[in-house]
Amino acid sequence: MHSIYFSLIITFALLFNGCSSKKVFEPKDTVGDWKNTGEIENKIVDTNLDGALLENKKIFINGKIIDIEIDDKNRFISKSDDWIISATIDGILTLFYVGDKKMVETFDLKKTIATASVKDDVLAVLFADNEMALYSISTKELLLKEQGNAPIVVNSKIVKPYFMNDLVLFLTLDGKIVIVNVDLKKKLRSIIVSSEENFNNIIYFNVIDDKLIAATGSKILSFALKEIRVDYEIRNAIYDNKNIFITTKQGEIISLTPDLQINTKVKFSFAHFLGLISYNDKLYALEKEGYLIELSKDLLQYDIYEVDLDDGYIYIDEKTFYINDEFISVE
Repeated sequence: MHSIYFSLIITFALLFNGCSSKKVFEPKDTVGDWKNTGEIENKIVDTNLDGALLENKKIFINGKIIDIEIDDKNRFISKSDDWIISATIDGILTLFYVGDKKMVETFDLKKTIATASVKDDVLAVLFADNEMALYSISTKELLLKEQGNAPIVVNSKIVKPYFMNDLVLFLTLDGKIVIVNVDLKKKLRSIIVSSEENFNNIIYFNVIDDKLIAATGSKILSFALKEIRVDYEIRNAIYDNKNIFITTKQGEIISLTPDLQINTKVKFSFAHFLGLISYNDKLYALEKEGYLIELSKDLLQYDIYEVDLDDGYIYIDEKTFYINDEFISVE
């Protein structure tokens, strides 16, 4: 059910990304098997950038199972401000409070939801047609609604709305950052990250050194006093409190400053990276054919390990890759 739940655009995006290259990464030298692997009790059946939904309908975040069960008809949308957010395909959104399972709030929003987040009494919702809305949790009142351009197909990595003081930043499905003021109930401005027709949703967002950093699958933006955009075919992006690391569809791992200047980069021909982890003084890249690459942060040294890897839903926390019912820890 979950593979078709959020419309065919997500399924198509996953298939497209998985089948875009016929050649595969085949390293000449590997160190051996990565030892710190194992299994989790339940298989992952759905994921978002915040966590995973397990086969037993429990939520799995940062190595822990949250004792809240999601109904069969619901999809796990996000975790925000100690609320677990889920929704049905026809727009019944439910908030479960992590600290008290009896605290439940429900909204009947009438149409499919892409993602959502919460701060205090405000619920911010991004719909699958790229409409944006704010609601009061206590009164269920609609506070603001803005319509974006409806996407045709999107990447499966969808970023939830970001609260910043009295602002909400919507990371849209058509490559924009839309900034609204909660108190004024007013849209302030839109910032274009990229303008591709397809797969143009924001897949990464952060605030670094008072700069807004946002990426789609084709471009990364650094926005402060000036706007800097650089073209990359991005698969993954992370930040390690100093530098931004991205992987590309060309098999590159690139270290960038918050101003998007290149520190250094390395290329692994035909590599299809599933995810990145920065842990201590190392960077770890998981490759689709069953390899874990351990790199120095300057990307000048690396070792390649072999791992058992099946196709399936992937969730990544601060120090572990989870695939189906298996984990690969970098600790």
